Amino acid sequence: MRDTKESRLLLVLLIAIAFALITVDIRGGENSPVDGARQAAATVFGPIENGVSAAVNPVGNAISAIRDSGERHDRLTALEKENAALKAKLGSGDRNRSRLQQLDKMLKLAGEGQYGIKGAEVIAIGAAQGFSWTITIDVGANDGIKRDMTVLNGDGLVGRVTTVGPDSSTVLLANDPDFTVGTRMEGSDELGFASGQGDRPLRVQLLNGKAQVKKGDRLVTFGSEGDKPFVPGVPVGVVSRVDPSGGDLTRTVYVTPYVAFTKLDIVGVVVEAPKKDPRDEVLPPKPRPTPTPTVTVTVTPSAGASTGATADGPVAGGEPADAQPTDEQQQ
Repeated sequence: MRDTKESRLLLVLLIAIAFALITVDIRGGENSPVDGARQAAATVFGPIENGVSAAVNPVGNAISAIRDSGERHDRLTALEKENAALKAKLGSGDRNRSRLQQLDKMLKLAGEGQYGIKGAEVIAIGAAQGFSWTITIDVGANDGIKRDMTVLNGDGLVGRVTTVGPDSSTVLLANDPDFTVGTRMEGSDELGFASGQGDRPLRVQLLNGKAQVKKGDRLVTFGSEGDKPFVPGVPVGVVSRVDPSGGDLTRTVYVTPYVAFTKLDIVGVVVEAPKKDPRDEVLPPKPRPTPTPTVTVTVTPSAGASTGATADGPVAGGEPADAQPTDEQQQ
């Protein structure tokens, strides 16, 4: 196209339209008028993104965790068998070993919380849906995925599903500024709401302004009505800072999330919620405090002290230090 006044005007007009659509989409949130177009894009481009992960597709097909109706032992046994089958398919290699470790950790978390999960791989990241913290995973409607399902990994809460295509889905990450989840504090059961702050710690508003909370306290998801968008008991993070209480109705704390949102690879979508709230059972064991070394000083008496000698005093059991020999001793 030639550089003419008309072409420049057209370019400015297209840029203005693009910014207008972005603004409408961000303000609209889940009810955005362009949500239909987004879903259509997911339908068209999802298979293309999915093709990138074809070499490791067994991850998505082999780790679907179907909850048993029996005891926890049966559930863990089924997960162990599924895990062993996946290990045989993935083989060796540094990357595969890392993925197997992630998978082991996630399956253990799912087993402890009794979550029925569908395994997935992160195949794309980006801000295609505005300026959000999102990822694309290689499972969709054909795999039983629906909107507002909880997403987790072996460390804890990853986010929730927002858009679903036939073979791929978009996940809004828990550190996104538009993300909010109900939380419950370990032990004290204090309730609150955690909000994302990008690359900064989560901001949690506790409902009790006088709540006793300290650095190191841990939080899990409280859960939602009908278990959507959040199931209960998923680890969220650890309190890293507490704002001084100023007599407000609520109290603010800052929480370092368990999940590293810049290192996501293997995740799980909760397709079936637990029958009962696992509460704090899924939290990792608390770290043991490092013992403080102590130094014991033992005082050893000197030779002079042991005999009771002094500079000019008598020697224990002997004669005075300045005593003179007798005549008999001289002879």
